[in-house]
Amino acid sequence: MDEQRRIFLATTGRLSALSAAVLTSASASTAALAQNRVAARASGNTYPFSLGVASGSPLPDAVILWTRILYDPLNAAAMPALALSVRWEMAEDENFRRVVAKGTASAAPELAHSVHVDVTGLRPDRWYWFRFMLGDAVSPVGRTRTAPAADSMPKQLKLAVASCQHWEFGTYAAHRHITAAAPDLVAFLGDYIYEWGPYQLRHPTSAVRVAESFTLADYRARYAQYKTDRDLQAAHQAAPWIVTWDDHEVANDYANDRDERLDPRFIERRAAAYQAFYEHMPLRARPANFTHMRIYQRYDWGKLARFHVLDDRQYRAHLACEPKGRGGSNSVPLRACPALKDKRRTMLGKEQEQWLAQGLSASPARWNILAQQTLMAQNSQLPILKEGDGRFWTDGWDGYPAARQHLMDTLHTSRASNPLVLSGDVHSFFASELTRNPTRPRSAGNPVIATELCGTSITSPSRPQTRTEQYVRMNPAIKYGRSDKRGYMLLTITPTDTTAYFMALSDVHNNASPITRAATFIINGVRPDTGF
Repeated sequence: MDEQRRIFLATTGRLSALSAAVLTSASASTAALAQNRVAARASGNTYPFSLGVASGSPLPDAVILWTRILYDPLNAAAMPALALSVRWEMAEDENFRRVVAKGTASAAPELAHSVHVDVTGLRPDRWYWFRFMLGDAVSPVGRTRTAPAADSMPKQLKLAVASCQHWEFGTYAAHRHITAAAPDLVAFLGDYIYEWGPYQLRHPTSAVRVAESFTLADYRARYAQYKTDRDLQAAHQAAPWIVTWDDHEVANDYANDRDERLDPRFIERRAAAYQAFYEHMPLRARPANFTHMRIYQRYDWGKLARFHVLDDRQYRAHLACEPKGRGGSNSVPLRACPALKDKRRTMLGKEQEQWLAQGLSASPARWNILAQQTLMAQNSQLPILKEGDGRFWTDGWDGYPAARQHLMDTLHTSRASNPLVLSGDVHSFFASELTRNPTRPRSAGNPVIATELCGTSITSPSRPQTRTEQYVRMNPAIKYGRSDKRGYMLLTITPTDTTAYFMALSDVHNNASPITRAATFIINGVRPDTGF
């Protein structure tokens, strides 16, 4: 029996016992019940909530609830091609004695029987519990919360930050620790799935890409595989999430409408991947079509923090100096790649840049948090002894230095309070100081504009630690680097300071692995009326 099946059966046994003990308080129509019975007969299994539940996109008066009806994650084709009527409840207590909202939602086959419920009319800054029902089956109970009122100043926000969870390269022990930390909010910064990898192996046996996803069915199967993990399900049930994507939700190192294969039909593959992302995430707005899908959003946590959630994949210029005969990233000397200096090359696109500038300038928040994909600090792979030196990886912000400079200028002119950049993608912990001119060391004429905290991966491997230590020595903006550990970041944000813990697993291949603090950083806040 493979591990994915083992996880599914264990979850089913545990949750079936729960459903037998809980009485449902909402009723379904006769037609809906008939549809549900048809669906149950068509499936070899009988528990519909095999992928768990989730919540996200919190506002002061609303939150999104999510689930997907799937009886057997290994056989989605067995699902009937009909819409199912799913009941839901939200309560002020985990025993559902004080139900504050309930209703029904359609799980339609054209969206993989996923359910997105936008529950409105809620009270700000409080915890709620929710669940779904289908026939006699009851989902796991999820815990969620609303954001604080817009005019309030919360005492603190506990934030977990995670990214990059390649199934084949370890267990999701980090998610077990995220759940235990009981955060108010989880920010996931991309690579929720990887588009390639053996479906049934959970240890690194090969670096060769196999079983790559190209179709909507492929991507749906990949999400279903990942979401069978009990620790990942528990992290979704513990707190609301805000999410963005990176490249592997679609294809490695893709940029805008171009992939490594230079496939002329790549935009169709991208649309399939975007649809599967929507189907499996607690997102508020469904796009008119998935050829283009806006993922960048703004979330306020009272006046304490404003999250500017960015998308640096969909609108970026094509990568500079791509390898001969294909697309994708490269590692190139600055002198050998004049395109790197092209000021027309964008990372975010003009529309998103304008949106970000407006959101920063108008922000009332004590902390302005840019939740985005990849390392922003300059990270040359060779020493920089004179102007024009350096060797850079082209898929990250180093591949778009003019766009990075534009962003630093925007942060400076906006005078947004306490910019804090959160990053992922590079499978390493980094702590950096971002200066007005990020290609030069900090000085009186080149002040620090923002602090950057980059989290390591949940499972995905990285370079040897000795190489990372060389990078730290060669790049003055980077104050700390650790690439030999997997884990996540845990931040406590208050009006006066932010404390960040880099949480590192002892062994990513051991689901029972303990976790320790690899490093701690305290970022002192500056009041808006005192300037930088």
